[in-house]
Amino acid sequence: ARHALPRVGPRAVAPAGLAVAAAGTTSAALGAGTVAIVVGLTIAALGLGATFVSAFTTATAHVTPQDAGTTSGIVNTFHELGAGLGVVAVSSAAAAGITADHLVPTAFAAGFGLVAAAAGVAAVVAAALVPGGRPAAAVGHGH
Repeated sequence: ARHALPRVGPRAVAPAGLAVAAAGTTSAALGAGTVAIVVGLTIAALGLGATFVSAFTTATAHVTPQDAGTTSGIVNTFHELGAGLGVVAVSSAAAAGITADHLVPTAFAAGFGLVAAAAGVAAVVAAALVPGGRPAAAVGHGH
C-alpha cells in the first residue's frame, strides 16, 4: 500500500484493500477447518493493512503539520472503536450458534460472513467517498 498510494491514490487502494478483506473473510466463512480460517484471516489482514495505510495517509495529507498529531489520534481512536464494535458484532453472530451443550460449526461461518458483507459494502462506499488523486507530499517534518 505504501508504494501504491503515491502512484494510484487512496481511492484505488482503500476499496481494493477492503475487497481483499472481504475475499479473505469469505474464504474463512466458506472454508472448513482451522487452516481455512487462518489462511482466510491472513488474506483479510493484508487487505485491512492496505486500507489502514490509506486512511492514515489520506487523513494526515489534508491537514497542517501542526494538526497532524491530533488528526492521527482521531483516526487511531476511531480505528480502535471500530475494531471493538467489530469484535462485538462478530462474537454476537457466532454466539448465536453456541449453546451450553454444543458448538454449531456454522456459527463462526455466520460471523465471518457478516464481516465479509461489511467489508464488501465498505469497499463500495470507499470507492465513492475516498478523495481521488494522489496524496499531497508532506510539508516539513512537524518537528
